Amino acid sequence: MEIERMYEELGISRKVLEFGGQIEADLKSRFEEIDKNAEYNQMKVIKAMQENRVSDIHFAATTGYGYNDLGRDTLEAVYASVFHTESALVRPNLISGTHALSVALSGNLRPGDELLSPAGKPYDTLEEVIGIRESTGSLKEYGVVYRQVDLLGDGTFDYDSIAKAVNEKTRLVTIQRSKGYDTRPTFSVAQIGELIAFIKKIKPEVICMVDNCYGEFVERIEPSDVGADMIVGSLIKNPGGGLAPIGGYIAGKAECIERSSYRLSAPGLGKEVGASLGLNQSFYQGLFLSPTVVAGALKGAVFAANIYEKLGFPVVPDANQSRHDIIQAVTFGNPEGVIAFCQGIQAAAPVDSFVAPEPWDMPGYDAPVIMAAGAFVQGSSIELSADAPIKPPYAVYFQGGLTWYHAKLGILMSLQKLLEAGLVVL
Repeated sequence: MEIERMYEELGISRKVLEFGGQIEADLKSRFEEIDKNAEYNQMKVIKAMQENRVSDIHFAATTGYGYNDLGRDTLEAVYASVFHTESALVRPNLISGTHALSVALSGNLRPGDELLSPAGKPYDTLEEVIGIRESTGSLKEYGVVYRQVDLLGDGTFDYDSIAKAVNEKTRLVTIQRSKGYDTRPTFSVAQIGELIAFIKKIKPEVICMVDNCYGEFVERIEPSDVGADMIVGSLIKNPGGGLAPIGGYIAGKAECIERSSYRLSAPGLGKEVGASLGLNQSFYQGLFLSPTVVAGALKGAVFAANIYEKLGFPVVPDANQSRHDIIQAVTFGNPEGVIAFCQGIQAAAPVDSFVAPEPWDMPGYDAPVIMAAGAFVQGSSIELSADAPIKPPYAVYFQGGLTWYHAKLGILMSLQKLLEAGLVVL
């Protein structure tokens, strides 16, 4: 068949293709469910754009101070509509998810306040932002105290310890939806809502912020629908739809967004300044495509879970669990498996497929990290990518794929590399 020949020309052996085909045949109902959610979320985005009367005038570029940037202001209104929040900050100068989280935290915390994480340790790059690892300009340097409550052994919230941790100085609670470099389950929106309700019952005025990275449009509701005061994410992940070349967002209560905007620009300036520099069209169009792109990435994650679980590797989520983000963790137990997997993902890329990723000392991490991402946008993890810290338990984190077909190729190529290295047997 022509399709088999094409895969073979790309380096996928018949044995790997047939193995993948058997797995894919059993996923029809899962894929249909993903498509139904994508259809709902697509309508939600279109409705938000129509309600805010998006026009081609909103795609025009501004420069300099960016006063009266109609496209920027309307885009932020669209995000607020999509996420059902009072306000939003959506800017190209929010350069990453970590930066957006840093701005949200710094804007809403003051010296003497306490920051509480009820979901255990945050993602590695936030450790220096908070001051868990010493760093210049951390929240710790500005007198913000950090406390965390570790998860229970089954990956659920330790409500008894959380109740004891919330006190008169607790100003902000940060909840990381996705697993980060951990093998715990990702939290569902319903679980996050239950946690927020529990915390608000103890202290109604506390700010609850959710790191929403990798979770947007996976479910039909978002954390902002279940009580989150702020949700934060990156535009080179889910909501950028693969078209946003940079950017991040913070959506939530108007007072929280206003304080964040003063940290992003300057006190007294806030949201009124910040030129869009011709990026608005990519932001609008990327958001429009996001539900479909996320669906493709989810199918790839489900495919990966089923393939590697069948081969005997621990996977999170497992082959049958519900999905709450686009990340698939696979634990190999050794660095060779992690490296071979990442090199397979790189070999399937449209960009830089000819290079082989190797671990390196990446800024913000406490161990060498390997990253595979032959992406059109540097670091874009809504595009086909995989990364991992080279430390026990030697788990790799796979995500993305702008189309299901590309995600499928990436997983098959990762399996091909492991097979060639003698690390798996089919």
